[in-house]
Amino acid sequence: MIRKVSFLQRKDSAAGVKDDAGYLDVALCELKHPPPQLCPMPEGLSSQQVVRRLILSSIVQSESSYLDSLNRILQEYQRPLLESQNGILKPKEVREIFYRLQEIHQCHFMFQIALASRVTEWDHSETIGDLFVASFSKSMVQEVYSDYINNFTNAITLIKKACTSKPAFLDFLKNKQSSSPDRITLYGLMVKPIQRFPQFILLLQDMLKNTPKTHMDRLPLQLALTALESLAEKLNEQKRQADQEAEIRQLARSVGDRNLNKRLNSEQRQLIQCELLTEIVYGNKGQVIKMKERKVFLLNDILICANVDLKGPPNISGLVPVGPKYTVKWCSPLLQTQVVEVGQDRQQRSDSVITARRRSPTHSTTGKVFLGPPRLYQELQELQHDLAVVEEVSLLVGTLHGTYQNLNSTVSQDWCLALQRLMRLKEEEIQKANKCRLRLSIPGKPDKSGRPVNIIVVFNTPSPLSKITWVNRLHLAKTAHRQENTPGWEYAEEYVKTKAPISCPLLTCKLPVFSSKTPSLKLEAALHSPSQSSLLGFCIASTSLPQGYLWVAGGESSFNNGQVQIFSLNRATPRLVKTVPLSSPVLCLEYVKEPCPSTEEREAPSAAKIGNIICVGLQDGSICVYSSVDTAVQCLLTLVNPDRSPVLCLKHSLSFLFAGLANGKVTVYHRRAGERLWDVESCRLVSVGCEPVCSLLTLEDAVWASCANRVTVIQGSSLHTQSFTAHSDPGCSVRHMIRSGGGVWMAFTQGSSIHLFHTETLEPLQDVNISTRTTHLRPGRVCVSSLLMCQGLLWVGTSQGIILTFPLPTLEGIPKITGKGMTSLNAHCGPVDFLVSSSSTLDSFLNSTVEGANREAEGGRGGGAGDEELRKCEQRSLQQDSEASPPREEKPKRLLLQYRLHSTCQLPGKLLSAQPEQGTHRPPTGCLEHSPEDCSIYEVSEDPDVWVRGRPVEWWKEGEVRRNKVTSTAIFSGGRGHRRIGQMSSLGTCSASTENTLLVWQLPLTLSQ
Repeated sequence: MIRKVSFLQRKDSAAGVKDDAGYLDVALCELKHPPPQLCPMPEGLSSQQVVRRLILSSIVQSESSYLDSLNRILQEYQRPLLESQNGILKPKEVREIFYRLQEIHQCHFMFQIALASRVTEWDHSETIGDLFVASFSKSMVQEVYSDYINNFTNAITLIKKACTSKPAFLDFLKNKQSSSPDRITLYGLMVKPIQRFPQFILLLQDMLKNTPKTHMDRLPLQLALTALESLAEKLNEQKRQADQEAEIRQLARSVGDRNLNKRLNSEQRQLIQCELLTEIVYGNKGQVIKMKERKVFLLNDILICANVDLKGPPNISGLVPVGPKYTVKWCSPLLQTQVVEVGQDRQQRSDSVITARRRSPTHSTTGKVFLGPPRLYQELQELQHDLAVVEEVSLLVGTLHGTYQNLNSTVSQDWCLALQRLMRLKEEEIQKANKCRLRLSIPGKPDKSGRPVNIIVVFNTPSPLSKITWVNRLHLAKTAHRQENTPGWEYAEEYVKTKAPISCPLLTCKLPVFSSKTPSLKLEAALHSPSQSSLLGFCIASTSLPQGYLWVAGGESSFNNGQVQIFSLNRATPRLVKTVPLSSPVLCLEYVKEPCPSTEEREAPSAAKIGNIICVGLQDGSICVYSSVDTAVQCLLTLVNPDRSPVLCLKHSLSFLFAGLANGKVTVYHRRAGERLWDVESCRLVSVGCEPVCSLLTLEDAVWASCANRVTVIQGSSLHTQSFTAHSDPGCSVRHMIRSGGGVWMAFTQGSSIHLFHTETLEPLQDVNISTRTTHLRPGRVCVSSLLMCQGLLWVGTSQGIILTFPLPTLEGIPKITGKGMTSLNAHCGPVDFLVSSSSTLDSFLNSTVEGANREAEGGRGGGAGDEELRKCEQRSLQQDSEASPPREEKPKRLLLQYRLHSTCQLPGKLLSAQPEQGTHRPPTGCLEHSPEDCSIYEVSEDPDVWVRGRPVEWWKEGEVRRNKVTSTAIFSGGRGHRRIGQMSSLGTCSASTENTLLVWQLPLTLSQ
């Protein structure tokens, strides 16, 4: 491939289109360069070599097929249209439609030539990673693909216009499709360049999995994965941005309001989320009378609902996607839009009038309305009233002096238990209904008296995941408008237009740690102790911090005391729930997850489970092992090293606990098979130097221990050691180590550079000086005080309190820093003492999906369905049409909580039942008999900070849970005080600079399999 120099460039002013002559059109003969072919497989190959050959064959076939598709576009579409004597399209239009495809073809034809040479030598070298690096890490490849992707939406728009205005072009496309053997359309061919690099990544991942660690192709494959992932990420971001701009342009064309149209065309507007949802309109009695598909747009400052017309010309709908036409129905300011769940209408302001979206506005009421499935919340209120009455009766029964059959304290208590169980089941029905229903309170026109009116609009989402995503995006979009997030980060100029307002971490809160009366206490460590419960509301879970508890530890050396504070994260702002004093300053913490039990342990009689545990390293040389059961803190074991040397760092593997000591040694404790805790007598010492062991990092069965400027790799079982030098200056001790993919980033006690090392060859791969990446670091001594890797971002905390982030690859490649990074405009007044991530999954809210939630109107579309039929439809969570399917009786799913069980089964007389009598007008709501098997009272705590624990997900069943893994993530930084830098720095100085402070950042929900 030949790059054109400046004096050869030619501007075609007559064409008036983009200059697509960035490359010379070099004619390459396919006869001289035949496609690559693998020779017959030789004998004596290992299984891995056989698999690698098969993957190579897949790469060759995939690339050949891709080149054929590009050839078809150029030879069967572009050339005939340019050479057409009938003038089907103007040459300018043809060049715009097929912009940069010729250059893409050249890139891959040159790659195929090099691939053919590599395939020929495969049985001698077996290397291919370096070929991918050389072919696709060049800037010219990114340029041509970026230009093609940025122009893709425009190209499809030109094709659609030509199909409607020029019948000859439409006939041309139809003839080409009908004559092709695979009947693929032009659109199907043109979308292949967008899908190309994800296909390469999958193939190289398979190749890397089957490449031994000692193979010479191992590191080149990892570098190739890094290059392809970085390229694919940039192209995906450009495609996302182009699609969003196209959506906003399409929406702006249908807006009649000048102010709204001006706002949509503003450069400050950004599209956060848009999706096709189903709006539900209810009647006076709560029955569904109308459903209509709407397109809902969430921008950074406004929410827009539009009617959708997806119908296009029928003769082109099969050839190219037809864009929708929108008619704006309403728009609402983002900050005045609220998410409302079933039963939350009472929490609205007393001066507001709440109405539901109904067919006729004359039927709007100013009192109580039924949101979602009709009468569910009203029935819950009736049960609450009945329970209050029965509790009073129970108190009166307790005052009886005589003994009466079925009229004593046991019976009356069972009445209460049955009603509480019914209430719990009703709450579960409401929660299921909430899973796929998005209820929004938007401001309407004031009534005649001038009182504000809030209108409730209800949408059905395609899935619970969609509902959770909408609630989370609305919450984060509002958070982005806070003063501390406007702006919250500083990044390179080229990213200003493409960065979405919620793509950066958002500062959600800042709070003090430790008492202000003890300012000498120093923050040392923190960790997240996950804990899940289904008691947290569906929407609350998607907007609050990751579920669980945050342990923050520190100490005061002069007074020789330590402290651990436990914060509950089960809400939007952390809340202190427990303080644990210790006799010695805390220097480090380590969270140990419950290991996967063996088959024998699972089949054996269940013993008392300890659950997850937390190890606390103290300055007096001891390690306290605590059970991690919510806020309950119980010391299970104390380990003391023989030298009584302070414990500076802790790490664990499946069978070992490693402790880095201040005297240059590493203590290793072994855990026997089947045991939960480590054996005190198994303590072994490994000397790695004379300086303190500042950092530990576990990699598979080994641990990396840093001592001064060297790192020692200790094998867990044999304790064999291997060391290497991490810095040329002996005075620069390794302070932090963090792993990402196939590399380890290290920070040092001196200097502002961080170094990247390969995990397998221990070779240095990259050095980055962070002081040159931002202008906010003051001149002078700067060093890295903390490191964290989370969701593709490397967080770097500095000694000046400033935090930087760098994007890193998230696959198995080498985590090289290629971008310019971002600087947080929210900083500490002193060094960043620690950076900790917390994450939790919302699987419990997604496992029981409500597939029929989108069919709610089928049972009452005409408004003639009776209450009984509607109730049956509710009991099945609207999964089927109530008229088409007979009612089926299912035993309700129980809540896995603590409970007390009482029963009247042994008493004489008729069994008490919570089921209504046959003569009542209310039909039974499922199998709700008060029997010895299923009667229970659930002790549900009102405060979500202290949960009644549910049954944890067993390790061997985690694969089932991972089907829909939605992860909530937050980042915590600890240091002295809080300050704003950059544009806001002139408004004030550090606030409470001597107070230990936590800064909390929240990230958008992520979906993974």
